[in-house]
Amino acid sequence: MGKKPLRDNEHYIDRLTGLIETLRGDNGCPWDKKQTSKSMALYLKEEMYELFEAIESGSPEEICEELGDVLFQVLFIARIYQETGCFSIRDVARLNCEKMISRHPHVFAGDKVDSVEQIKQRWHEIKRTEKNHAAHQSVLDSIPSRLPPLMRAYRVSERAARTGFDWDDMPEVLHQAENEWDEFKDELKQSGPEGPDEGRIAMEFGDVLFTLTNVARFAGIHPETALIDSINKFEKRFRHMEEKILNSGKTLESVSRADKEALWKKTKAAVG
Repeated sequence: MGKKPLRDNEHYIDRLTGLIETLRGDNGCPWDKKQTSKSMALYLKEEMYELFEAIESGSPEEICEELGDVLFQVLFIARIYQETGCFSIRDVARLNCEKMISRHPHVFAGDKVDSVEQIKQRWHEIKRTEKNHAAHQSVLDSIPSRLPPLMRAYRVSERAARTGFDWDDMPEVLHQAENEWDEFKDELKQSGPEGPDEGRIAMEFGDVLFTLTNVARFAGIHPETALIDSINKFEKRFRHMEEKILNSGKTLESVSRADKEALWKKTKAAVG
């Protein structure tokens, strides 16, 4: 028997939740039935990174597919909690609707705002009055500790800056970045009886990265996005250079440093 075609007016979200219920049911899939919220959280994390890559690619088809995979993981986790009587996906949607309406009084309650910055400030003021945030002792408490380091650095600096603990302008933060770079170089020159202190060198290098995160914030860009774009650009150029060398019958290792540098300059001119 062939697959039953889906009608245009069929509710695909309900269809997907029903599918997950079947997979978790008595006659469902043994693998799906044994999954827990913790195991599914790992798969959700993987799917999120695949979605990031799809968005970077700019392909609507890939983005649509990866969004579907993320949605499946979210609905699956909600189903696990529904089975224990905690909540359903409808409770999740209801609570989120209430929260978003509460956090947008300038849209739903007639409040007046003059700028995007004022909207952001109001957002965080409202957020701190909510049940899950009111008990936090620090403005940093709500930042997930498992965020990738560069994203977490940006969030930490952003939250601290919101309290007024910040540099006045770009020249000040650039000066701080230069100072941190000088301290890192000084630490590299230090050497005790057992050689350089790798722990102190790593700490100074971390200070450089953290300060550069603030430089990005002042420039109005996100360091994570900027780094991804830079990595992608380097990888594209390196692959092009690698292909040129391999097509010439040589290996990367056999080509001299000077020849690599010359080819790299040509590659930069040819590849954006």
